[in-house]
Amino acid sequence: MEGVIGILLSLGLLMFLAYRGVSVIILAPVLAMLAVVLAGEGGQMLGIYTQIFMAKMGSFAIKYFPIFLLGAIFGKLMEDSGSAKVIARSIINTLGIKHASLAIVLACGLLTYGGVSAFVVAFAVYPLAAALFKEAQLPKRFIPATIALGAFTFTMTCLPGTAQIHNIIPVSYFGTDMYAAPLVGICAGSVMMLGGLWWINRRIKSYQAEGYGDNHSNEPVKFEDTNLPGFWVAVMPILTVVLANFILQKMVIPTWDTSYLASEKFGQMDVGKVKSIWSMIMALILAIMTVVALNWNKFTDVNGTMTKGAMGSMLPTFNTASEVGYGATIASLGAFLMVKDAVINISPGNPLISEVVAVNVLAGITGSASGGLTIALEALGSTYAQLAEQFNINPEWMHRLASMASGGFDSLPHNGAVITLLTICGLSHRQSYKDIFMVSLAIPVTVTALTVGVLSFLI
Repeated sequence: MEGVIGILLSLGLLMFLAYRGVSVIILAPVLAMLAVVLAGEGGQMLGIYTQIFMAKMGSFAIKYFPIFLLGAIFGKLMEDSGSAKVIARSIINTLGIKHASLAIVLACGLLTYGGVSAFVVAFAVYPLAAALFKEAQLPKRFIPATIALGAFTFTMTCLPGTAQIHNIIPVSYFGTDMYAAPLVGICAGSVMMLGGLWWINRRIKSYQAEGYGDNHSNEPVKFEDTNLPGFWVAVMPILTVVLANFILQKMVIPTWDTSYLASEKFGQMDVGKVKSIWSMIMALILAIMTVVALNWNKFTDVNGTMTKGAMGSMLPTFNTASEVGYGATIASLGAFLMVKDAVINISPGNPLISEVVAVNVLAGITGSASGGLTIALEALGSTYAQLAEQFNINPEWMHRLASMASGGFDSLPHNGAVITLLTICGLSHRQSYKDIFMVSLAIPVTVTALTVGVLSFLI
């Protein structure tokens, strides 16, 4: 029992100290070793640190670093070329003032689905959203929720084929691909988007009388239309990611002779576990080449832009990898068997429920969607895969629900993306968090729970 208390104390400190701004890269190994000591396994601490924590942290970084790296470079190129701004502006101009919130959500959604990071999306869309809300005299306090709905919810976790890491991580655990459970994902994603828009529009209508407001901080400078690409030039790299990923994953890679992967040299690997990563790497490389070729004269320093993108990939890579090492360490403790049994037995005979609960809770504790997802699947992924087979549950459902669950409790106040978004918009938690909470936590969690209910009925 002391070991279980140690695990819970370790997790509690991880959440509290992450909220206080301490780096997860520092917290993860320290708190993992605290759990080891409190579990009575302190004599094995150095062995656990080097052979479990570091091994799992390293294997995650090795496996997914190309996705983080190429995605960050692609996002930075889209930002510096003006392509991200052109896409957002075009959608906003097309839909107009009457549909301001929808325009911003769709602009964020298109960029996120194409693989641009949520942070880059927030930076690119905020100036345009602020200009639109100001012109329409809509309260500025609702801009963060509108961006969060488009960038942090349905396109990040629900839609099949989305080029976000949250849709790639479950592949290796369930033997699926990035297009897992397309009908489930599209239906759930649509409800999330419509539910979020309903909430935002209802709130805007209630506060319409206050207008845009005065004395706001971090107001964007006037957006200039000079030296920007045309819409189709701007959108071509996004289309390249989406189409190339689909064609490579569904049509090209399956035709290759990959029998060599079964040899010891390649770890006796099944191609299904690496197909999504291969296709995403190639799709992002093609997209990077496309954005550079089409916008060559827009860059003042292509090498500088790519270098900034590469450097920007380091922190999210090692943050998430450290959380994977933490999860693996906790899972290796004898006391974790009690925790594991408790989670699985939340709903005996229905692993869909326990999976969603586990991912949501861990995402909330770590303040990270990808962190919570990786910790949960690192600890319980193989168990859920076995339970899915035992109860004849489609593994694609397990994949999609794991991804959807990661985008729920992660949006608590200490989440890094939430804090960054509010900073970009020059607003506080007090002014805008309630609406961020509703569109990126309450509604996604509700939709995920309803999806679990429907799928459970179909088992």
